[in-house]
Amino acid sequence: MVKHQPLQVYERQLCLSCLTGIYGCRWKRYQRSHDDSSKWECAWFILLCCSFLLLLIWSYFWWQARNDYNEFNWLLYNRSGVWKDGTVPILATTLTGFTYSAFLIVLALCHVALGQQLNLYWLHKIGVLAVLLTTVTGVVSIDDFWQDEWDIVIISLQFTGPFLHIGALAVVTALGWVVAGQVVRGERSRLQVVTLMVYVSVLLVLYLVPLFISSPCIMDWSKLGPRPAVIGRRGAPMLAPEHTVMSFSKALQHKVNSLEADVAISLDGVPFLMRDRTLRRTTDVDELFPARQNNDASLFNWTEIRSLNAGLWFLRDDPYWTVQFMSKRERNRTANQTVCSLAELLRLAARTNRSVIFNLRRPPPQHPRHQLWVSDALKVIQRSSIQPEQVMWTPDWYRDKVRAAVPLLQQTSDEKLPVSQLKDRGISTLTLHYSQARAQDIRQFSGSNVSVNVYPVNEPWLYSLMWCSGVQSVSSDAPHILKKVPNPIWIMSADEYSLIWITSDLISLAIVICIFIFQNYHLIRWKMSGMRSYNPEQIMLSAVVRRPSRDVNIMKEKLIFSGVLSHLWTSPLYFKITSFSAFHPLEINNGVGSTDELSVYTGNGLDAYACEDTVMLSSHVTKVKPGLPV
Repeated sequence: MVKHQPLQVYERQLCLSCLTGIYGCRWKRYQRSHDDSSKWECAWFILLCCSFLLLLIWSYFWWQARNDYNEFNWLLYNRSGVWKDGTVPILATTLTGFTYSAFLIVLALCHVALGQQLNLYWLHKIGVLAVLLTTVTGVVSIDDFWQDEWDIVIISLQFTGPFLHIGALAVVTALGWVVAGQVVRGERSRLQVVTLMVYVSVLLVLYLVPLFISSPCIMDWSKLGPRPAVIGRRGAPMLAPEHTVMSFSKALQHKVNSLEADVAISLDGVPFLMRDRTLRRTTDVDELFPARQNNDASLFNWTEIRSLNAGLWFLRDDPYWTVQFMSKRERNRTANQTVCSLAELLRLAARTNRSVIFNLRRPPPQHPRHQLWVSDALKVIQRSSIQPEQVMWTPDWYRDKVRAAVPLLQQTSDEKLPVSQLKDRGISTLTLHYSQARAQDIRQFSGSNVSVNVYPVNEPWLYSLMWCSGVQSVSSDAPHILKKVPNPIWIMSADEYSLIWITSDLISLAIVICIFIFQNYHLIRWKMSGMRSYNPEQIMLSAVVRRPSRDVNIMKEKLIFSGVLSHLWTSPLYFKITSFSAFHPLEINNGVGSTDELSVYTGNGLDAYACEDTVMLSSHVTKVKPGLPV
């Protein structure tokens, strides 16, 4: 008695259905294909990769630009005249586009790994083009509007470079599985050779990249300088309205070493604190003086300026998303803030024994104090109780006269000059933007007893980088954040870093070699296993198939053979089952002039042999030689 078992079993492949369905809207089995992807679809895959890589760079830029979000919003305000957080829509669209592109990239790589034909759905093609065009538009706009901010990408790589290298190495190593599958399994072609060469080139570049990575944080702990002093830039503007007594008090609560402010001169010669040219953004001038709201802030007298409210805008606009964390008492205090004068700031600094650094803005030409603005500021300093050596004087105007009038003032400059010129001008402190603060320059200035102050430093990673570079102080809008950084985020010696990247390279190389060996061994074992059991999933019956391949013909004929063999067992034909020496094996012609000998067919637990003669099957005709009993 012969037990009958089905030669083909229908297997539900839900994961594969979802994979091909989401990527190419091929939800049915007959819609799938194992043929090579068309050149058009390969071009779309390359376009998808380019879009993803560009969006990856764009996302990294905005991730590091967090340090300057307020600067970006301030630039938008100066152009539009309306304060709004312009980073929110940018971050939302960037996150959406990055997630969408990354999802499609993963689906495409799964298609390649499983041997499925790439066929991106037309809606996804529109989405990829939309993401690419939106990203290109954003890059061009930022390059025109905020070009200097690109420097933060280069600076941040000094801090993130070692970790990005390890991450990129892990990703490229994992892609070795997909590349090995394409190179080892398929027939040799120009595309496969190019793919292998590109992959090996990228891998070699990643192996050697650490030779060109330099970071101030790659140093011995013994060479690390003291913690940089933190200067409250406009007080603590993330916690209270900028340039108000409340803001400077908040900064002092978070242990700042100095206070920094922007100073303007009123119509009657009173120095007051104001960053903007007008009073519209930070006061209620549009309600009290609507006809003059666009006038220069210096064209108001002190009585008018003092009558303005300087805190309600903070509660209304919530520029740093911090109002929700304020208590009811703090909100009431904020709502009653007024514009702060320079004299009030100096009294607060003298009372708390803190230094003051300020930038003095010259009034417009029609202003009555246009020629007397420096003397107005000096008079306030001399009349205050603060010690002159606690005041850092920044303006270059009439510097010689200022040094003669108040010789103990600390002379500060925001212009990067050679050390010799700084000494000639009596400048002891240099205030630089972080994009100008290179580690070698900082060491040179420090060696000449010139202190370096860097602004704006709001993120812990940038503070750590400046610390390792050797700066003496930083100006920050976020002293409450930097207060929580007692040590650099990371620091390691050159030997430790060399050990890490060499070990990573060796592990990656070993994994890649093992992947290629495993893929090659798996292919050889697959070829030596004799007849393979083919699933109908592998037979392309869809009209989508343009040209059958050699492997497809073999699969079709063997599936036909399986069907005929099943029919023969259920027919009156008599097959005698006996020992191997008494019979000849069944043979199947594969349609290309070769024969697969099936002495034992174990794909479904059946052993079958033809008596005395051979059953010959082909894709066109089936013949049963005489001698078979019917």
